[in-house]
Amino acid sequence: MQPAIIDIVTADPDAKDLKAITKTLAEFNAAQTGLSEDDPDFAIYIRDPDSREIIGGLYATDGYGWAFVKYLVLPQSHRGMGLGTRLMEEAEKIARDRGYVGIWLDTFEFQAKPFYEKLGYTVFGALEGVPGAIPRYFLKKEF
Repeated sequence: MQPAIIDIVTADPDAKDLKAITKTLAEFNAAQTGLSEDDPDFAIYIRDPDSREIIGGLYATDGYGWAFVKYLVLPQSHRGMGLGTRLMEEAEKIARDRGYVGIWLDTFEFQAKPFYEKLGYTVFGALEGVPGAIPRYFLKKEF
């Protein structure tokens, strides 16, 4: 067998190529655990009432019994109205309906750690802040 070719892409990797990586990982994980990531990702959108344009929302992925909230974003003008709480409540409902253990997520120090803690999420890990790196927190909520 010839050695594999290493192909370095330093910017903007092709989405198709990234899917090849995740496909290989999913096959390995399924072989090791007997589980597959069968549940699809999910999203909850916030739309402008006039244009119906998506202006924010939540995107989450399946993760072997846990939902992972990859993104939650609201425009500054829509914060403080309860929309973030509503997004998280809807995500928790979807996760419960799918039988997940809970939800996990991460947030940077300047983002929303207190918001998630107010909703019952607890820190289970952190990356320290040092010059050139902003502290990052990993939180979870078990059902």
